[in-house]
Amino acid sequence: MGNFYNGTKGSDIIGPSANNKCSIHHWAENGIAGRAVLLDYRAYAHSKGIVYDSFERHAITYAELAACGKAQGIDIRPAAQGGDIQIGDILLIRSGWKETYDSKTPEQRSAAGLRHGDGNDGQRWTGVAQEEEILDWLHDSYFAAVGGDAPAFEAWPTQKTWHVHEYILALWGMPLGEMLDLEKLAQKCRERGRWTFFFTSAPANCPGKWSAWARQGSNC
Repeated sequence: MGNFYNGTKGSDIIGPSANNKCSIHHWAENGIAGRAVLLDYRAYAHSKGIVYDSFERHAITYAELAACGKAQGIDIRPAAQGGDIQIGDILLIRSGWKETYDSKTPEQRSAAGLRHGDGNDGQRWTGVAQEEEILDWLHDSYFAAVGGDAPAFEAWPTQKTWHVHEYILALWGMPLGEMLDLEKLAQKCRERGRWTFFFTSAPANCPGKWSAWARQGSNC
């Protein structure tokens, strides 16, 4: 098995030699706070006649995110390249997963969560594409954290031999938020015509744990 961020091994996580290396409680000590940028891809897709089901695999490319940002008045390139993204910004992407979830019956939601087969875990979700342009952008922008409303952030399942998760978590040690409720935030941003805001997250203070609910808040 390979290593995680900062050379963390599986034996550091579970077993008799387990320790708190890379544990979620390190983030909980000070929390996560900073300027965030919301890219409302769902609204952009609707405006362009792009139809997709968030409960199915739909890959959002860098080119589409750049066009989405432009429609919102944001140049998603890093500031060093002439864009609006500042070092330490927090990226949030609304794919419309929560909107789709709310439109489903309890039976439909349960059926989606219990999908199996196809040589993988059976799940299929909308998210960012597994492409070099996405990786270069995420890396060069020096985001402090990224997140979205979908269960996997990236399009699932991957159609490559790698996952965006591997770069975000294991290589860069970047916080990754999933299943964030961005509906009211997106509405407020649209009303104000402003897509940057103050964002906070208080992960659970659980030594030895490797993921937790985000407990996020935002102020436009």
